[in-house]
Amino acid sequence: MSTEDGQRTFTAGEIEARLKAELPHWKYREGHLCRDYRTHGWKATLMVVNAIGHLAEAAWHHPDLLVTYGGVEVRLMSHDAKGVTGRDFALARKIEELVQWQPGHEGGPFSGTPQDPRHAYIQYG
Repeated sequence: MSTEDGQRTFTAGEIEARLKAELPHWKYREGHLCRDYRTHGWKATLMVVNAIGHLAEAAWHHPDLLVTYGGVEVRLMSHDAKGVTGRDFALARKIEELVQWQPGHEGGPFSGTPQDPRHAYIQYG
């Protein structure tokens, strides 16, 4: 299906196949690409929201966010195209890359957050 401006929207079957191949932690629900990120508390939740906000503003493509004390639900859909487009997949990949980044696992100068529960951040996975 295409929109008037030529921006292609994907069918539910295409979306499910792409999510399985590219973004296995994301789901297709109610016309949106969705992902729940669990955090260890409000401070971490706000950091995730601000990071997603930065990416969304830079991409000029804005998700719906449900923010709670211990997590963030991200919902992506191109409102102007009335469906899921390549922009939604691209932003989902950037969000996933940023939020799931674990610097302590890649070596180099960044050690990641300490293994102390007082400094816990994202519940990875």
